[in-house]
Amino acid sequence: MKSLNENFQKAHIVIIGSGIIGKFNALELSELGFQVTIIDPTEPQNSSYAALGLLMGNMYQKRRGRSWDLRKQSIELWPKWIKFLQKFNSELNIEKPLIQLTTNEEKFKKLEKFIYENNDQNLRILERDSIFIQNINKAFQTQNIKGMISFKDGRINPFSLLQTLNKYLKNKKINFSEGEIIKIRKTNNHWISTTRNNENIKSDIVILCNSLKAVELIDNISHNITLKPVLGQAMEIDVNDAEVDLLSLPKQFNINGKNIIPKSKNKLIIGSTDEYSTKPEENTFEKLTNFLDKKPNWLMKGKISKKWYGIRSRPDGEPSPIMKNLDDGLLICTGFYKNGILLAPACSRWVANEIKNYLF
Repeated sequence: MKSLNENFQKAHIVIIGSGIIGKFNALELSELGFQVTIIDPTEPQNSSYAALGLLMGNMYQKRRGRSWDLRKQSIELWPKWIKFLQKFNSELNIEKPLIQLTTNEEKFKKLEKFIYENNDQNLRILERDSIFIQNINKAFQTQNIKGMISFKDGRINPFSLLQTLNKYLKNKKINFSEGEIIKIRKTNNHWISTTRNNENIKSDIVILCNSLKAVELIDNISHNITLKPVLGQAMEIDVNDAEVDLLSLPKQFNINGKNIIPKSKNKLIIGSTDEYSTKPEENTFEKLTNFLDKKPNWLMKGKISKKWYGIRSRPDGEPSPIMKNLDDGLLICTGFYKNGILLAPACSRWVANEIKNYLF
């Protein structure tokens, strides 16, 4: 009987889509010994380049069901993958902790109840005299911000992660094609992926990680998968106020649903919006800074130095993400909405197990 590694080396896997999910699948499958080809004509435009990288795993309040199981698995896997990827980028890390804040008393009561019931030492309510709360209240010129801190959650810089994955894939000599796949079909136990230029790429397995375009390649009548676009905008703001030092704030935190990442003494990132469209709405500044009853003066006077957006896919009528075995040798792994970076390790582990079961 042939060894697993011999069979793995003979199997060719095509991954359509080169965002975090596609590249992470390539990472795990390559480490298992598979031949991998990534296909994507629009790599720089995929939504992974617009992600902010906050990992809201341990502070997720629904502690049961599929969504929690995926988060829990990823929470356990991420430190191992970070350690592995540090061989290619020693500075890649998970910046901790992560802070979730609200000015809504009812929502704060739910946070208190959640922490009390779970008795998790990595989750704590931030007391009013906490240095974090004091500094945030002072900077945002308010008194009613409350919340919790997660010492296990944090942020991975998405650009750094993508660059590190690229370095790994280059080191492993992973095949990469910029062709646009317009059709896939099965013939003689193999899959044929056809590009717009009529190039046919033969493989044993195809994994669809190409977000909204994934449903265009499958028989939607049989599989009934619907994805809707959710556009998220983010912006970098320059603050010209000598009295405010943004570096006194936590490295990453969330206030009333808006993610805030201080970059320097007078620069911060705020994101992101949820727009059910493929074109960004106007008045970005107003939408992203309207998370308090009253904006601090320095924020009102802030200037946008950079803004960007990404179009994510969200399943319509079923939970996020979509991870399904559609046919023998055809997998779909998409529709992660806001959790692509967080859930990438759990996704790649699921894909690897499905492929092992299929081949053996």
